[in-house]
Amino acid sequence: MKKVPASEQENKMKRSASANPMPSPAAPALATDLEQAEAEDAMAGLQADLDRFRDLALRSQADFENYKKRSAREKEEAIKYANNALLERLVGIIDNFELGLAAAKEQGEQSPIYSGMILVQKQLSDLLAENGLQPIEAEGKTFDPNLHEAIAHEPSDSPEGTVIRQARRGYRFKDRLLRPARVIVSSGPAKK
Repeated sequence: MKKVPASEQENKMKRSASANPMPSPAAPALATDLEQAEAEDAMAGLQADLDRFRDLALRSQADFENYKKRSAREKEEAIKYANNALLERLVGIIDNFELGLAAAKEQGEQSPIYSGMILVQKQLSDLLAENGLQPIEAEGKTFDPNLHEAIAHEPSDSPEGTVIRQARRGYRFKDRLLRPARVIVSSGPAKK
């Protein structure tokens, strides 16, 4: 066996002691408490993440349900009011047709042109009514800004705010206003 100087032997022992310290009786309890606290912190963090992701999933699911309902409602409305643009254009044609009917009436109510135009008007009115278009009757009614567009005020025997003439017929399409009626409104009796 080889003799190692004492100073070298002491250095070796110090190094091995620092590498593998001898556990003291209190060290295992301290290490266990520390490990347990770290484990509890990790569990609390994981539980917070789990709660956050669960809340996010529930919110996403609720948002998706709302989106589906809104899409279904919008689709239903689009189908219900699909003819809106067509009817707006058709209403202008009806106005011109009524002007032609008034001109034919001047020729005489017994005229074959007038009789034919009356039949066409009735068929057209019936078709439009079946599809949800309703004319707004305004004469003699109280002025309603939701249904009427006032183009003038005139003195008359009618009470103030009453529609005395209709310049252009208004229409409703199902439960919506398609076009307001243009009306002349009474400003009350003439002032002397």
